[in-house]
Amino acid sequence: MNAALKPSALTSTTSAGTNAEWHARRLAATPRGVAVMGDFFIDHAKNSEFWDIEGRRFIDFAGGIAVLNTGHVHPKVQAAIAAQLQRFTHSCYQVVPYAEYVSLAERINAIVPIQGPAKTAFFSTGAEAVENAIKIARSHTKRSGVIAFSAAFHGRSMFAVALTGKVQPYKAGFGPFPPEIYHAPFPCHCASLDDTKHAIEQIFKCDIEPARVAAIIFEPVQGEGGFNPIQAEAVKWLRELCDQHGILLIADEVQTGFARTGKMFAMEHYGVSPDLITMAKSMAGGTTLSAVSGRADVMDAPNPGGLGGTYAGNPLAVAAAHAVLDVMAEEKLCERAAHLGAVLKARLEVAKTKNKAMGDIRALGAMVACEFVNPQTGAPDADLTKQLQQAALKKGLLLLTCGVYGNVIRFLFPLTIEDNVFEEALQILDQVFA
Repeated sequence: MNAALKPSALTSTTSAGTNAEWHARRLAATPRGVAVMGDFFIDHAKNSEFWDIEGRRFIDFAGGIAVLNTGHVHPKVQAAIAAQLQRFTHSCYQVVPYAEYVSLAERINAIVPIQGPAKTAFFSTGAEAVENAIKIARSHTKRSGVIAFSAAFHGRSMFAVALTGKVQPYKAGFGPFPPEIYHAPFPCHCASLDDTKHAIEQIFKCDIEPARVAAIIFEPVQGEGGFNPIQAEAVKWLRELCDQHGILLIADEVQTGFARTGKMFAMEHYGVSPDLITMAKSMAGGTTLSAVSGRADVMDAPNPGGLGGTYAGNPLAVAAAHAVLDVMAEEKLCERAAHLGAVLKARLEVAKTKNKAMGDIRALGAMVACEFVNPQTGAPDADLTKQLQQAALKKGLLLLTCGVYGNVIRFLFPLTIEDNVFEEALQILDQVFA
């Protein structure tokens, strides 16, 4: 033990100490690769608000990066976890199964926009869901190639980060990456679908024949890439392309799922059924749970033992997910997402008339973002975006940035946010953006 670290200093509680003291301890104890935005430490939270260890209040428009659609410590989620905590916390489902895992899979199978009978397997993180979706696709097709898109984000594990279409900070210094992964331009609102079609045609002609491609994976709305919704026409074209060549279509709904876009899953906006869907984040109210759902015949491709994990489908997280589904139905969070997103978008449109640096405003339900550019050149302005983020933070509103150029502010408030707190946050935005 370092002599400078006396036993009394190695406390697990934050009841004592200032933000500055804990910040210094963080720098000494944890690696710089785990980047931390705030220099303050959370003490407690409720729904759309949290307080730091010095008693300062914040309105949370980050939601733990889209994890808290049902808010901080929702009473029903909290009660479900507490009840499960009295029964058992772990058995490893693959060793000693529990009924709640099965019943949650049944509930998910009933609502995913998958054509025909569906099956679901649970994991722990979004990256695990993505990696297992690729494993399932390869097992089913007996192929190895995968096509992803520029500006995509699929996770930080080795295969997931290889699928990710953003170098800084996710890929820099970590290569070489797994082979047979190819990227095409993402056909969002501001891009040409023809460019995407040409790029994939070139991949088939120059890199890998379609008969060796297992899957095409995409986000219905890119998260880290800048909240870019895919073109509806592009989704239909991808479905037709996959059907033509026997390729599986994977929708990564880790960030878009569970009511964020005004539908339980964003794919419902497009009327197209993928073969596999990955999900995580808001499905379990802040506990660690992810899933892959898909066509039953596809999901059954891996041999017994090929899927799973020691902590996959953790009982506490499964209990939380059951409660989340109940809350979303009872509180009509899909409808509320559509309403709140429309209110925020309208407010941003008004702000844009007064601020020439505000660029494109993008919204699908409550998945809303605004980019900031240099008024003279139209170039992305990451510095201004950070300044606005910090200005909002000083007023007690927590925001996140995203985008390939870091010039997009995204809004990920809990869908359970109280109307008066939502209006308070919008007034802060009005002040900051003005």
